[in-house]
Order: sequence, then structure tokens, then C-alpha cells
Amino acid sequence: MAPKHEYQNQPIHPASAGKRMLQGAAIGLALIAFFLLGAGAPNPEWPEYWMIKPLLIVPAAGALGGLFFFNMDHLRFQGGWRAIFAMVLSLAVLLIVLWLGIVLGLHGTMWD
Repeated sequence: MAPKHEYQNQPIHPASAGKRMLQGAAIGLALIAFFLLGAGAPNPEWPEYWMIKPLLIVPAAGALGGLFFFNMDHLRFQGGWRAIFAMVLSLAVLLIVLWLGIVLGLHGTMWD
């Protein structure tokens, strides 16, 4: 049996995927709640429960952004320019995914 080295026993991820997904979902929920609270009176042509769609879709998109952040941990722990690249890429993907979630969630109501 081959001896194991110390670096082989340490996990790469400091937090679980679920925790990162919850953090991304919380960011998405806070962002869409900010938009919906400032929306004012809804258009009478919109469905009665029009707020449910964005309140479900945007946090789900944020959770996907958090999952991408989790998957970039192997680059972040290599240090140097790879860590900076992983952080910038993770932030860009999170912003793009949140933007797409907001567009999809508000389609047919506030996004016309």
C-alpha cells in the first residue's frame, strides 16, 4: 500500500455546493425583491399572481451562478493569475445568469 501525502487528504472546497447555491439564490432573491418592491401598482392586464414567476426563477438562476462559483474552486486554489481569472469569470457568469433570470422572470410583465 502506497503512503498518502498530506495534500491528498485535504478537500479543495472550503464550503459545500449547497452552501454556495444558497448564497447565489439569496443574492438573486434580494435583487428581485428590490425590483419588485419598487414596482408600484401592477398593470391590470398582468396575471393576478405575477410576482411568483420572478420570485422563483431569479433565485434559481442565482443558485446556478453559485454552483459555477463552487466549480471554479480548483482554479482559485492554484493561486496567482488563475485565482484572479477564476474570481472574475465567476463574477461575470453570476451577473450574466442573474440578468438572464431577471429577463426570463419578468418577461410578460415588467420586461416589455
